[in-house]
Amino acid sequence: MTRIIRFGFAFFLIALSGCSVNEVITADETKLLTSAAPKDESQLLDVGIIEFDDGIPENNNPESSRIYAPIRNAESRYLAYHLKNTMQGTGHWGAVRVIPSENAFTDVIVNARIEESDGEFVELDVTVTDISGEDWYTRRYETQTGISSYSEHRDRRQDPYQKVFNEIANDVHAFVETLPEDYVQNLQQISELKFFEDMSPQSYGEHLQTDKKGLVTINRLPAENDPAVHRLRQIRERDRLVVDMLNEHYANFYYGIAIPYHAYRKASREESVNYRQVKRSAALKTLMGVVVLAGSMQMDTQDSSYSKQRMKSTVRSIGIGEGLNAIVAGITRHTEASIHVEAIEELSESFSSEAAPMVVSIEGQARRLTGTAAAQYESWRKLLRDIYEAETGFTGSVEVGAPMRAPETAE
Repeated sequence: MTRIIRFGFAFFLIALSGCSVNEVITADETKLLTSAAPKDESQLLDVGIIEFDDGIPENNNPESSRIYAPIRNAESRYLAYHLKNTMQGTGHWGAVRVIPSENAFTDVIVNARIEESDGEFVELDVTVTDISGEDWYTRRYETQTGISSYSEHRDRRQDPYQKVFNEIANDVHAFVETLPEDYVQNLQQISELKFFEDMSPQSYGEHLQTDKKGLVTINRLPAENDPAVHRLRQIRERDRLVVDMLNEHYANFYYGIAIPYHAYRKASREESVNYRQVKRSAALKTLMGVVVLAGSMQMDTQDSSYSKQRMKSTVRSIGIGEGLNAIVAGITRHTEASIHVEAIEELSESFSSEAAPMVVSIEGQARRLTGTAAAQYESWRKLLRDIYEAETGFTGSVEVGAPMRAPETAE
């Protein structure tokens, strides 16, 4: 028994001495593939990136999961907008926008769910589909940041998670390169017809067909000289203008939280490393204490020799004392870990996800759109349908005012 105790004690001392967490200094990188020469705009597909799913589990307990709702809600917009910037900068696409829902009909749709994001590790589950309902692919993207990812001397244009964004952009481009030229044109036509159908289902409801698998195909195309087509295309341009203005909301939010969010991720990364260090150290110290305590309790103090009996009792008492001290130390370290979690939680309080109201002017009448980006867009689409159905037309321009903050009202 004594030999086992000595071996266990020595083993845990060795394990404890090597419990430090190794940090990554420089993170892996992936080069972003950009277009070498401008492409014909008719062959450039538009991309819609839907606000990321925040990935917050049901019955989330931040103390154990270390997932904080205010942070994840902010990230769902921030990361989506950064992906938009990354893809737009490649030159491989037409317009790349963050869209509040798939109702903003666009050629290619990117959905993503945040599985992990703590400043050190990020995991995104990404699904790419097109307007016809065809699934392109679903993949998980992940990376680990390094100390240099948050250096004051880093390239400020590169997000600490940039490797993931570059890989997504490269993969979507690689997929579209495999598509035949007529398929690209077909997607553009379906996008347009879906918008027409949404505005006027009676006139354009039979131009598209959806099969049992949910895949959309074209039954027939409208006549190019049809005045209604020209009018609906004008309406669609106004719709795109509104989506662009909603992207200004996302841009304001993105640039507005950039500095505090970077500070949060940097601190969160440090806390994450410290948290793992504390957790590992606490577990090893507690186990070591249990082994020493259990071994000491098992020592036989009954001996015919008084001096030997006294020596064994002393060793037993020392062993129990040291074992209890080790357990208490482990509990203390667990308390330190909870303090780190609280520090991360405090950093999340400054984030806001409210969209500024938008004012649109139609035929000289101002309409105010309020609520979330999704709610504002739905209100706008309803307004468009009402206008179309009422045959008021767009003889006058539809002006979309700059986003403005709603005036604060006293409660």
